[in-house]
Amino acid sequence: MQIAVTSQNRKTITEHPGKCRRFWIYELEKGVLTGKRLVEVPMEQSLHASSGELAEPLAGINILITGGMGPGLHERLMQSGILPVITMEEDPDVAVTAMLSNRLVRLPVARRYLRYEHHEPGGSPTSRGKDHDQMFSDA
Repeated sequence: MQIAVTSQNRKTITEHPGKCRRFWIYELEKGVLTGKRLVEVPMEQSLHASSGELAEPLAGINILITGGMGPGLHERLMQSGILPVITMEEDPDVAVTAMLSNRLVRLPVARRYLRYEHHEPGGSPTSRGKDHDQMFSDA
């Protein structure tokens, strides 16, 4: 079994899996973690850009853990036999361990962007984290 975790910044679980190009792939055999590797897909093979098959590094995943996703991608993954999991957990290792022990708190699709909501000075709500605009740079 393979679990993919969106991690555009290579450190934490990030949202926007359709735009994400970096994923941690966890390999499991009989429920035991056997490996972990970071993969990167080209922009033209991101989940948003591809309409059919997954990019080669993601082919064969069974579960996708992310910080948020829209209903369209959620449905597309389900139809492909991939379990989409939305969580507020930020640590990829903790999320995978919790998923395997059935303790990972999962969020519904409707709550996809609440994780990064904060209020700007003056009290106006925004759905962007302070580093949101830099998240998808090639840095």
